Amino acid sequence: MNENKSSSTQNSEKGIFHSPWEKTFDKILTPFEEFIHRQTTSGLLLMGTAVLALILANGPLASTYAHFMHTLVSVGAGGWKLEMSLHHWINDGLMAFFFFVIGLELKREILVGELANPRNAVLPIGAAIGGMLVPALIFFALNPDGDAARGWGIPMATDIAFAIGALALLASRVPKALITFLVALAIVDDLGAVIVIALFYTDTIALAPLVLAAGLLLVLVAFNLSGIRKTLPYFIVAVLLWYALLQSGVHATLAGILGAFAVPAIPKYNPERFSAHVRELMQRFDASHEPGKTIMTNDKLRAVVQTLENGVHSVEAPLQRLEHIWHIPVAYMIIPIFALANAGIPVAVDSLAATLTHPVMLGVTLGLILGKFIGITGISWILLKMRVAVLPKDTRFTQIAGVSLLAGIGFTMSIFVAELGFAGQEENLLMAKTGILFASLLAGVAGFIWLYLVSKPEASKD
Repeated sequence: MNENKSSSTQNSEKGIFHSPWEKTFDKILTPFEEFIHRQTTSGLLLMGTAVLALILANGPLASTYAHFMHTLVSVGAGGWKLEMSLHHWINDGLMAFFFFVIGLELKREILVGELANPRNAVLPIGAAIGGMLVPALIFFALNPDGDAARGWGIPMATDIAFAIGALALLASRVPKALITFLVALAIVDDLGAVIVIALFYTDTIALAPLVLAAGLLLVLVAFNLSGIRKTLPYFIVAVLLWYALLQSGVHATLAGILGAFAVPAIPKYNPERFSAHVRELMQRFDASHEPGKTIMTNDKLRAVVQTLENGVHSVEAPLQRLEHIWHIPVAYMIIPIFALANAGIPVAVDSLAATLTHPVMLGVTLGLILGKFIGITGISWILLKMRVAVLPKDTRFTQIAGVSLLAGIGFTMSIFVAELGFAGQEENLLMAKTGILFASLLAGVAGFIWLYLVSKPEASKD
């Protein structure tokens, strides 16, 4: 019976063999639409794993969960061995791939995206800077000295997956340009967070590994300048760069950003050459076709298809190809694993009042919600009044204000910075993570409601 169903499906479109659910994959999406779709799904998955982490940290499995995350994992060969806790492997190892994708996104935005046009780039860049400075100042005002002062970088960051996921839920009510604005703002924000990590959250420097890291970076640049487009050499050197940075004291995940910036953005074939190449191959494909034979039994057809696949890779820049390949595992695996390892904070109801009034918790919460809103909205207003920036197409200023609330969702990068700033400070780290979760939830809900209300008149005109 199933075979009959399958046969009817196959015969519905002559020459096409697929199951019903496979039709959903036939839709052609632009790279930007694909990016938004993945960020939205990633945001929902991230929310689920964060809730699971909270349940694990506050349920009967709390001690097992904590013990598991501190399990030592070692990698070695011969006399060489690298040993870290599972928690550190996730934060220092897996997150390098997250930073790699961030680097690819940032490079693409600078070359061909919203940041490539100076006039369009002024507003998201200025807004991002305001959205980093004001939250840091608010936190520092509440925690001016002592160990707690190291957390000033925590409320500077915006979680791109959560923020875009929340805005994408309103895609039918807000202009597409507003989503583009938030993407550009969040990417600049991520760059700012990377710079802060590199400059202010590195305690000790080992000179010899740092010199080695600089040499490996030069090798990556040499690969790019010499026209190497195979990705394997870049990957091997980037792994060595990660290890060198790990030994140097500079946070190893920065190897992801540096490696991404070295990836070539120029393809082997231009569109005209690719088009001619495809037409030639299709002529050979048609000439080699034998009625009744599939590609499995026709070696000439299989050779042409393989050559065509190689040509497709050659017309696509390695930058684009790697961003496409790595976005799914990073968005759907690495970031949720990071959330599972880091979002599990114990919630003590009896000390809730003390938690809500703790300076670190207040600094993070007010920094993310109030600081982001004032910084992004205020700088945007100033830039627009000075006429050095323009609003995105079909966008109103009230919608920019709504986006500034969504930018207060600081989950992934904020937790990452908190782990660096409060390493060894259990109480401050707990307060910081509590503030991040509370602020992210409040910012997401407030931003969604704000945009829903201010976009309603526009929707009624459609």
